[in-house]
Amino acid sequence: MYRRPLQGVVRNLLNATASRAARAKVKTSCLTLAPEANAAFQLDGSSSPSFTACRTLHLTAQLSSVKETPHQLEEEVGPFTKMIEAMGFTGPLKYNKWKIKIAALRMYTCCVERINYDQFFDKCSLPDTLNSWFLVAQLHVWMCLVRMRQEGRAGKYMCRYIVHSMWEDVEQRSKIMGVDATHRKEALKAMTETFYAALFGYDEGVLSDDRVLAAALWRNLFNCECEDPRQLELLVQYVRKQMQFIDSLNGEDLLLTGEVKWRPLEEHNAQSILKVATPTYNDTGL
Repeated sequence: MYRRPLQGVVRNLLNATASRAARAKVKTSCLTLAPEANAAFQLDGSSSPSFTACRTLHLTAQLSSVKETPHQLEEEVGPFTKMIEAMGFTGPLKYNKWKIKIAALRMYTCCVERINYDQFFDKCSLPDTLNSWFLVAQLHVWMCLVRMRQEGRAGKYMCRYIVHSMWEDVEQRSKIMGVDATHRKEALKAMTETFYAALFGYDEGVLSDDRVLAAALWRNLFNCECEDPRQLELLVQYVRKQMQFIDSLNGEDLLLTGEVKWRPLEEHNAQSILKVATPTYNDTGL
C-alpha cells in the first residue's frame, strides 16, 4: 500500500508550483522551504544470503572527487544577491525557478518509480516495509543530490526541492497506511535524523575507498544487520557504477528535465558506461 503511486499529490504540487510562478511574473518572491521532519518505522527482517560475483577492492590513499572532469566555476553574483542570500532567500538564477522546481519533482519521481524495490529487498534481505522503502529511496536521492550540487546555485536550489518532494511523499504514504498524526510526527522526526546522518556517511564513503563506503551502507541501508559480505559488495559496486553513470549526464538537461535513468542492480558488464539518449524538451523547459 505504501508504494501506491500518488498521482494526485504530484498534480497538486505541479499546480501549486505553476500558480506561484505565474504570480512571480508580476512580483518576484523568493521561497525558502525547509524540509519537513521525518521518521523511521523500524521493523526486523530476516537475513538470507545473496550471491554475486566478487570484484577487485577499490582502494585510494587520498580523497578524490567523484567527477573526473574539471569543476564548474562558481557563478559571479552581485552584492545585492549576496545580501539577500545571506538572509536566507534565493537570488536570480540561471534558469526560471518554477522550471527547476518541476525538474526537481521529476527527478525525485525517477528515484521512486524507476527503481526495482522488490529486487533490492530480495538481494539485500530487507523486509518489505515503509522503512526499507525509505532507506532505498534515500540512497538514490542522495546520488541525485551529489550530482546536482555540481551545477552551481541552480543545482543547489534544485536539491532543496528534491528533498522537499521526498518529505511530502513520505508523509502522504504514511497517511495512506493509516498512521495517526502523533506517531507520524515522531516517525518523520526520526526519519529526518536518519536521512541527514546518511548523507554525511555516504558523502564520506563515495570520496573514500570501498571499505568506508561499505561501512556507510552497512550502517544506513542495512541498519547494522547485514551478515553476508557479498550483499555489501553488491551495493558498493552498484553505488560506484551509478555515481559514475549519473556524473556523465549533461547538467543542463538535468536542470531542465530532471530525467534520470538508473543502471540495473545486477549486470554483467558493470564497468561500461552507456549514456542515455539526450532528453527532449520544448522552449519552456518542459
